[in-house]
Amino acid sequence: MARIRPQYVCANCGAVSPRWQGRCESCGEWNTLSEEAAASAPAALRSGRGRVVDLAQLAGATPDLPRILTGMAEFDRVTGGGFVPGSAVLVGGDPGIGKSTLLIQVAAALARSGRRVVYISGEEAIGQIRLRAERLGLRDAPVELAAETNVEDILATLEAGRRFDLAIVDSVQTLWTALAESAPGTVTQVRTSAQALVRYAKASGTSVALVGHVTKDGQIAGPRVVEHMVDAVLYFEGDTGLHFRILRTVKNRFGAAAEIGVFEMTDKGLKEVVNPSLLFIGDRNATSPGTAVFAGIEGTRPLLVEVQALVAETALGTPRRAVVGWDPSRLAMILAVLEARCGMRFGTHDVYLNVAGGLRLAEPAADLAVAAAVVSSRAGLATQRESVYFGEVSLSGAVRPVAQTALRLREAERLGFTRAVLPGGSREGVRSTIQLDEITTLADIVAAIAAESAANGRGW
Repeated sequence: MARIRPQYVCANCGAVSPRWQGRCESCGEWNTLSEEAAASAPAALRSGRGRVVDLAQLAGATPDLPRILTGMAEFDRVTGGGFVPGSAVLVGGDPGIGKSTLLIQVAAALARSGRRVVYISGEEAIGQIRLRAERLGLRDAPVELAAETNVEDILATLEAGRRFDLAIVDSVQTLWTALAESAPGTVTQVRTSAQALVRYAKASGTSVALVGHVTKDGQIAGPRVVEHMVDAVLYFEGDTGLHFRILRTVKNRFGAAAEIGVFEMTDKGLKEVVNPSLLFIGDRNATSPGTAVFAGIEGTRPLLVEVQALVAETALGTPRRAVVGWDPSRLAMILAVLEARCGMRFGTHDVYLNVAGGLRLAEPAADLAVAAAVVSSRAGLATQRESVYFGEVSLSGAVRPVAQTALRLREAERLGFTRAVLPGGSREGVRSTIQLDEITTLADIVAAIAAESAANGRGW
């Protein structure tokens, strides 16, 4: 019998290496390779024989996917309309952010609607889960509980009796299976355990929700192959010092990706936020320099967010650039464009940028709002009241149009804003009662704020 050669798998990206080395050649991370036994090929592959697979045509009728609505509108929005039977969902987030609280509320809502739901915890005892449910007012929900980490025992329990509609496993890093000879939480155990649960979901029609830990970089711990195995990946985000949480879709085979749901953490659990735009702009000071309201799109939802900037003279040789909630590289680009195309100087100034409320923005359309906030702070003059900004800034200084202009303007109009600063050519085919100020270059905003600054007797 041939000796099975070991292989080394990266815990960050899942890349396989034939030998151990300090740095992964695929993702560049250090000390992420761990040893696992190489799996032998099935007999059919070794012999070169296989069965003929039936082929189907692309054209054809496809029935609508059935959905299991949870009754929590924000959660159903993020998942694309509820759980799909037989699907596997991975939920990740920082420790203490509220993943277990969210899922026990989802489990209780489904159980109260007549669905059979089981909550399996590998981190807490049944008594601890009951205490949380009592604090949340969910003790009357007919949710079945188990505290187990062995995958074979979990699968035997799920297959016994009437089929479950939803099975929640908290968390995948605590599971272990006899098929892998390694400790729980290692690459091999996480991948093998998740694969077994996903296989059960597809075969039985039970929806499986897996909870995953995150690394210091905010990524779900374990090999990336786990994220490829599941049908949807949800991230539960938020600052533990703030009361609201954001559930964001990173991957969804049955709905739109990049969708968000907003919740508020209270002493009675998570409460849905019906109007998140008011949450992110409700406490803003419109008369303070360095603020601008961005009309953004998260998934299919329009969202107004306040962007705050502070430009202050520095006493250091190298000025600081601090960013919260946005891409630091993109801020550096905006500052470079302002210097090269608009004649502004930031070499002797620190620049701080913050997205109010702890929301993380990834949309390029926020470029114009960030630039307006930075210029406003540099000039010491507030942007015009009740104005929203959106547009992508190019390296040439031009402001480029973005998608879904009508949806952004409709949300701004609904919340009482009367003016929108947007890229040139965006008003075509758009009907709106608010004032639309089209600009073609970033210098237009700088010139407008500079003129107001001069009129008020202020210099740069």
